Amino acid sequence: MSSEEVHELQEQVEHAADHAGMASVSLTMAILAVIVATVSLLGHRTTTEELALQNKITDQWAYFQAKSIRRHTDQAVVDLASLLSAKDAEQIAKVREKYQGEAERYRDEQSELEVEAKKLESETQKEHRRADRYDLGEVFVEIALVITSVTLLSGRRSFWYAGMVIGAVGVVIAVTGLIM
Repeated sequence: MSSEEVHELQEQVEHAADHAGMASVSLTMAILAVIVATVSLLGHRTTTEELALQNKITDQWAYFQAKSIRRHTDQAVVDLASLLSAKDAEQIAKVREKYQGEAERYRDEQSELEVEAKKLESETQKEHRRADRYDLGEVFVEIALVITSVTLLSGRRSFWYAGMVIGAVGVVIAVTGLIM
């Protein structure tokens, strides 16, 4: 909520103080303002977590790629060792075995890294869906706050009831983000 919105809300609450019958509307608006702030904070934190997970995914895939490059390099050494005709065939066989083992180790490590990266991608998608829920819930609660404030200007209780219904929808949507 911006400072302008808070100032306008304060003016509307002061206006409502002149009308004793509007105290419940003012209370509803205050509650909706707190809910907007809470849902907004949850949305921001979830988005931050999503971005942190995205960075971890990027790091994981970069590590996977580094292992791939090392494996290919070691495999190239193995292939070259197979082509060499040296005086010491035993030494060539040792070099070939060493690099073949390294290439296989990197292949195994790559499999583990790929599983971990895909797991992180799944977590990121979940956080993205949660952030979307919070954002949508926030929109509904903000709309509810505005509609409820129209009650103070118009004196019609129908706006108050509509605001409460829309606010309840926003709260339910935001709570589904917590449950996910």
